[in-house]
Formats: sequence, structure tokens, C-alpha cells
Amino acid sequence: MAFLEVNELTRYNGEDQVVGVVSFVQHSLQKLAIAGETGSGKSTLLKMMAGLVQPDSGQVLFEGRKVMGPDDQLVAGHPHIAYLSQHFELPKSLRVEQVLDYANALSQDEADLLYEVCDITHLLARRTDQLSGGEKQRVALARLLSASPRLLLLDEPFSNLDRVHKQILQQVIYSIGEQLAITIILVSHDPADTLSWADEMIVMKDGRIVQQGTPQQVYHSPVSEYVAGLFGKYSVITAAQADALHVREGMILRPEALSIDGAGWRSQVVRISFYGGHYELEVSDGQEHLLLRTNENHWKINQHVYVSVSPSYIARLK
Repeated sequence: MAFLEVNELTRYNGEDQVVGVVSFVQHSLQKLAIAGETGSGKSTLLKMMAGLVQPDSGQVLFEGRKVMGPDDQLVAGHPHIAYLSQHFELPKSLRVEQVLDYANALSQDEADLLYEVCDITHLLARRTDQLSGGEKQRVALARLLSASPRLLLLDEPFSNLDRVHKQILQQVIYSIGEQLAITIILVSHDPADTLSWADEMIVMKDGRIVQQGTPQQVYHSPVSEYVAGLFGKYSVITAAQADALHVREGMILRPEALSIDGAGWRSQVVRISFYGGHYELEVSDGQEHLLLRTNENHWKINQHVYVSVSPSYIARLK
């Protein structure tokens, strides 16, 4: 029996289909990320899984039992599924420990571990109006987890966070799965935030799944330019480039799949950008362009170069 089964879920907003015939399976403790552009149906799908939005057709099975929608029960939601909205709220002017004690059913040792995992132990004596946005989010997360859910649904958890608080939250989410043994689904419109975390990726467009696979599969072998663009920069190989690079026309290649050596596609360097850990070069033959990544900094604008597909990428394709 699968931990979570989503079977042919659909949801309409009037005549517009928001989610269309979506199906997938999640296993216990599998880290699943759902990615897609704004308006692709990610949040609506997550709310249907939580029992907060009624599907127009299809069903969600959690540990073999149907998740009821708000039309099927008096109180919306599922007792073992926690959903954190990107628009969460905390009671104003209360101490954090008061907010957490109100719904806490954990022992003191369990609560102490939860607060440590959520990185809020040092915040317990503060009032909620004294917290930053990232701190409020971690408190809201701890409050949800105090009910001991088995599945945690996170809707755009990294939106509106600065780099420091995003990094803290990324570590918290990882620790929730590892130390508290809670299965997690994470939705993001910026899926680059999820590549290092997820075991499985689902990419949505116009309410439907357009690709599903491991982060490596989705990143290196996107099925379309839409999927490729979600995860970073890329080049689409033209017929002329394909002959010189010995790959097929229309192949999507990431900048790190290309390198400069003494053979391949002849071009000139037209732009050099520094990104801290690497340089990105845009090269062109006057009509067509490629992007490539390098650690070397001796390249010059207008320098003639030959671009080839790196041996390590060719080995990965075999």
C-alpha cells in the first residue's frame, strides 16, 4: 500500500480547469517537490491533498483511506496531514511559548526536540510581533508539527525570505524529515531551491503534470524548454551546431555540459559573467549562440574558441 495516492484529481474554477487529471504516488519518507510557474495549479493541488479544497473528480488516498474534502465533513482538513500556507498567520502580541503551548500535545522532551529542529528554542520568550518573517514561519511550522502529523505539505515556503532565512529554513525542512520522520511535499515556483532536497520532482504546467522524475533527470533531460527554463539557463542545439557538437538537433544542454577545447563548434566570446564560483560565457558565430560554464578566467571578449560537449556529460548519456 502506498503512503499517498493521488488518483486523477481535477478541479475547475468556473469553466477554467485549474488542475486536470493529476495522478501520482508518494512513498513514506520520500521527499517530493512540485514545481511549476505561477498559476500552474500547484497550490490548488496541495490543498486538495490536504482536504481543504474539494476535487471536482478523482480522489486522494492517505495510507489507504480516502481524504475527505470540505464538502464531505464539518471541519475541513485531515488530522494526520499538516498544511502550511504561504499566507500563514500567528496570534499577535503573545509570547511564542504561549502560541505553542495552546495546541501542544507533546511531552516536554518531544517538544524540546521539535523546537530545536525548527530552530526556535531561542525565540520562546519573545512576542510574535518581535519576530522576523522567517522566524514567524518557523514558529508556525512548529505549531503545526506539535499535532504530530505524518504528512507535511509546504506551499511556497521560501517565498519572501532573504538568503539567510532561506538557508535556515532549508536546513529545518531537511531535519524535519530526518529527525522527526515526517514525510514532506514541498511546492515551489522556484524549483532550483528544491533540487538538492527532493528525491522526486513533479513539474506542472496549466494544471497538468508535464514531467516527473529524479532531480537529476528533470534537470539534465527536460522534456521541453518550459521545464528547462524552470531550473536554470540552457541552450537549444540547432542543426548547424548539432553537426559540430555530434549531438542531435533540438537537444537541450545546460551551460556546464559544454566546454572549450581545440575542436567543435567555432565561435567567438561575446559576453563573460562572473557568478562567484564560476564564469559563464556566451559564445556566438554571428547568428547562433551557446551558453557555457567554466572555472577559468583567461577568456577575452571577441576571442575565437571551439565549443564541444564535455566528456563527463557524454558519459552520463551512455
